[in-house]
Parts: sequence; structure tokens; C-alpha cells
Amino acid sequence: MFSLNRSAFLNNPASISGSFPDKHRRILPTRVVVAGSSNRDKSNGSLLMATDESTATLKEMRDGYAEVVDPKSGVSGGVQDVYGEDTATEDQPVTPWSVSVASGYSLLRDPHHNKGLAFSEKERNSHYLRGLLPPTVISQELQVKKMLHNIRQYQVPLQKYMAMMDLQERNQKLFYKLLIDNVEELLPIVYTPTVGEACQKYGSIYSRPQGVFISLKDKGKVLEVLRNWPEKNIQVIVVTDGERILGLGDLGCHGMGIPVGKLSLYTALGGIRPSACLPVTIDVGTNNEKLLDDEFYIGLRQKRAIGQEYAELLHEFMTAVKQNYGERILIQFEDFANHNAFDLLEKYGTTHLVFNDDIQGTASVVLAGLISAMKFLGGSLADQRFLFLGAGEAGTGIAELIALEISKQTNMPLEETRKKIWLVDSKGLIVSSRLESLQHFKKPWAHEHEPVKELVDAVNAIKPTILIGTSGQGRTFTKEVVEAMASLNEKPIIFSLSNPTSQSECTAEEAYTWSQGRAIFASGSPFDPFEYGDNVFVPGQANNAYIFPGLGLGLIMSGAIRVHDDMLLAAAEALAGQVTQENFDKGLLYPPFKNIRKISAHIANQHGG
Repeated sequence: MFSLNRSAFLNNPASISGSFPDKHRRILPTRVVVAGSSNRDKSNGSLLMATDESTATLKEMRDGYAEVVDPKSGVSGGVQDVYGEDTATEDQPVTPWSVSVASGYSLLRDPHHNKGLAFSEKERNSHYLRGLLPPTVISQELQVKKMLHNIRQYQVPLQKYMAMMDLQERNQKLFYKLLIDNVEELLPIVYTPTVGEACQKYGSIYSRPQGVFISLKDKGKVLEVLRNWPEKNIQVIVVTDGERILGLGDLGCHGMGIPVGKLSLYTALGGIRPSACLPVTIDVGTNNEKLLDDEFYIGLRQKRAIGQEYAELLHEFMTAVKQNYGERILIQFEDFANHNAFDLLEKYGTTHLVFNDDIQGTASVVLAGLISAMKFLGGSLADQRFLFLGAGEAGTGIAELIALEISKQTNMPLEETRKKIWLVDSKGLIVSSRLESLQHFKKPWAHEHEPVKELVDAVNAIKPTILIGTSGQGRTFTKEVVEAMASLNEKPIIFSLSNPTSQSECTAEEAYTWSQGRAIFASGSPFDPFEYGDNVFVPGQANNAYIFPGLGLGLIMSGAIRVHDDMLLAAAEALAGQVTQENFDKGLLYPPFKNIRKISAHIANQHGG
């Protein structure tokens, strides 16, 4: 066994205790190597840790270990290059702090490989854990049972969130097993709606780095910053600048909770390795005065950078990502403000594998719900009239994908199918007389009609069959609006999509009650089943998690280098195809979340098969 004092290693290579041939006493970058046979039951593994030399590379490091370590070792954290992580970057210098020691006491502090009390007796001997754990060995299944029991003791959702994050930071295997096995119960905890509150209080609950923070202070050094992240074989990045977190507005650096949560779902729901996922927050400041005055705020204390300064930092990031991880790295933009979201997607959509979940993921999952509704109600999308409250990135993204799907089904020109879709923003119905003052992404939806200010008046004027809310404004689908929809339609379709729950345009109870139980309802945040008359309605949740893990997995599997609209349409159609008559009879427009991993695999197969 060797000394684990890092300073001793860095300052005195000879301090490593243990008998090795002199030719192996070379100065190498810090790297964890577990020596032992591939048969764990017979192995008596030991750890090697070497020291830093500025010119050392992964290739040199691996060559230095070649005669000491069994190259066939299957132990996690060993030298077996299963994913090509080392060979892909073997000539690049490695930072000495990039990998922590994974043996003995340090192994129990390594969330990637720690199994807690699930380590077997032989593993405890092999990895120098004897005496560092209580003597009992319990299965992962029993650990899951215990953790679920503990989490259920908390009454406050944020406490449950913090318990889950704490588990993720000490035992990733158990975290993902717990989440996968109890996805319907825990998804609202690790993601919406609870993640919104977590972001609001992120400075107070922050304990250890979960991703990479890139700030204006790092301008000119972004590639260097990315290389500080210990994992080298990254396949998907979720990045935010924190300016429009859910419906909560500008949360600046505290927006990191969103990429962390999204990537947890990439693993739990899509099966992508945790080590292949990288959360990133771009910190250019915040305009949130409350945060700037908050002593616990962890970001830059300045107003948001805009214009050229902002664009240059983002461009350096996008360039560095491709340089460091290659052409096939998937970059998911998350919770950027409207003006930046559309610009970034347009600018980098032709040069990078990029995907905006707020524009494209939301659109795909909502389209899936509408296709599902048509399948059971009869008729086609081309027969419907759509009215949106909200004309930002989510609203216009959904509208465009609906128009594309109708065009695909009918061969009508896209300009014609857009005329079936109307949008209301903060100034009222978007009409042609407002064309000159509209932002560019709203202009395709400016149709001929007299101005209408109020939503209820727009409902009565347009007579929509489908009402969709993406406004970020709670309780804007009033009783008058829902009753108007019910008076126009036998089965009004109402999607209240804004997150978190407090920002939802209406609740499930309101939609069912005000429509006398006739509404086909879906929401962005989860609502409990609601009993009306003799029926129990189970509200559908148009959660992006139905789409992005499977879509991302398919993009990675297929080796795609660009995201195209037909991929989003295929994902929506694949998801809608998973809904059964039994699901619909309960009020569901989406399949049960308990089947999400199979659903994700089915969606991925549309791209990667």
C-alpha cells in the first residue's frame, strides 16, 4: 500500500512505498491504476500513483505502467481503455489533478466507483477496504430500499433534492439505480419542478463542483478550462447562461442546476455513461439585483455582458468544445433568453451538433401529444386550429414543428400550414399590422386579422380547437378562457406547459372542472390525478424528458454531426406511437414514465438503428 499524501508525491517521488523495479520509478502524471487480474475473485489488486512531469503524456504514462499492471484488468478506474479515452488523447499533456486515487479510503470518497456497503468481502480485500466499512455486506437493492425510505421521510421537496444530490456525489451507481427504479416518484425531485427552487437557492446549497463554470474571467483560456475536467471522452454537453431558467427568469450562475439535472436524465433515462456527460454554465453576469446583493451568490457580481463581449465568449466556447472533443460532441443549449437562443441555434446549427431543448425538445414532445390526441379523437392536425399564449422560443418552436408535420402529412407549403396557427404575446394577438415591430422569430406568425388584446377575446375570435400555453405566466388560462374553449369544442385540447408548477397557465383541476370533465389536458409540470364525477383523470405531462435522452442517444449512436427537423418529427411520431388506448382512456396523451428507458431506446432507434 502506498502513501496517499498528494504533496509527498509531488515533491518527493521516492516517497512512494512499495517494491518496484527502478525502471518503473519514473516521473509521470497523477493517474489511478488498479492492478490485478480481470477475475476480481482471484485478484489482489494494488494501486499505483505517479507524480507530475510537465511533458508527460497519456501514452508515456501507459507505457510506464505496461509491465506493472495487467492490461486486461476489468476493474473500474484501471488502465483498460474501454472507450478509447486514452488513445484518443494520448499525446496531450494531462493535468496532474485530473483523476483522484481510487483505492482504500479514497475509493469510498470517489462517487464514480464507490459502492458503499455493497462491496463484497473479496472486493474489500482487493481494494484495501478492510476495516474502513462496517463488516456487513448488503445488496444494492437493499441500499435502494433504505435510501428511498430515508428520502420519503422529508416533507419538503428541496430537502429531497438535496438528499438525492448528496447521494449522487458519493455513490453514483446507487443514485442512478434509485432514480431508474423509481423514476415516476423521483423525476419531479431531481428535475422539474423542484430543480427550479434548487436553482433559486443554489448558492446556499452548493457543496462541490458538478460541472464546469466558464466566466468572462476565462476569456482566452476556455480550452484550458475544459481540459481541467477529469473526464476526456465527453459525448454530450448541456450548457446554459442562466438568463431564463424555467419560468423563473435570470438566475445567473445559479442556473447550473439545470445542466446537472438534464444530464442526470441523459444517464437515467437514456443510458448514456455519466462520465460522458458534462454540465457547463457560461457566467457573463446577471441582471438579477436580488442575486447581486445575495452574500451567498457564487457567480460574477456584475450586470450581464451583451453584444460582442458575450458573442466572443460563446464563440470561444463553441470552438474549444469541438477542438477538445471532436465533431460529434452533442451540445444542448438550455434556458438561454429568447434573443440569444434563436441566434445561437441559427449560428451554430450548420457547424456543430447542437440542439436547443427549449425550442426543439419542447416542440417535439408537444407534437407527440397532439399526434396521440388525433389518433384517439379522430381527425388530423390539418383539421385543427391552434392558439398559443406565449410567443417565445418554446411557443414559436412548437408552432413551427406543428406546421412542418402538417406540411409533411398533406404536402401543403409551409407558408400555408403556418396560417392554421395563431400566437398571442404580451401585446395581444400577433397580426400583420404589427409586423414591423415584431422580433424576427415572431414574424412568420403575423396573419391577417384585426388586433385583439385579451386572450379570451382571441379564443372567441379564432375559435381554436387546441389551446397551448408557453407564457411562463401562472393562472393565465382563466375560468372564462377554459369555458370559452369548452363552449367551442366537445373535447377541447388544453396544454398548460409553463414550468415550474407555480407558473402553469392553469392546473389540472381547473381545466377539468371548468370544462366539465371534457378537456384533454397536458401540462409541463406534474399534477396529481383528479376525480371529477365518476371519472378519475390522470393528467399527461409534456415533459421534455420523453424526448431529449432518446434523441441524444440516437444522435450519438448514429454518429450524426448535425440535427435536422426530420429527426425531431421522427422522435415525436415514435413517442406518440407508444401511447395505448388504455393510456388515453385514463386521460394520458403520453405513455407512463415507468417505461421511459424503453421509450428512449425506441426513439434512439429512429436515428441510430
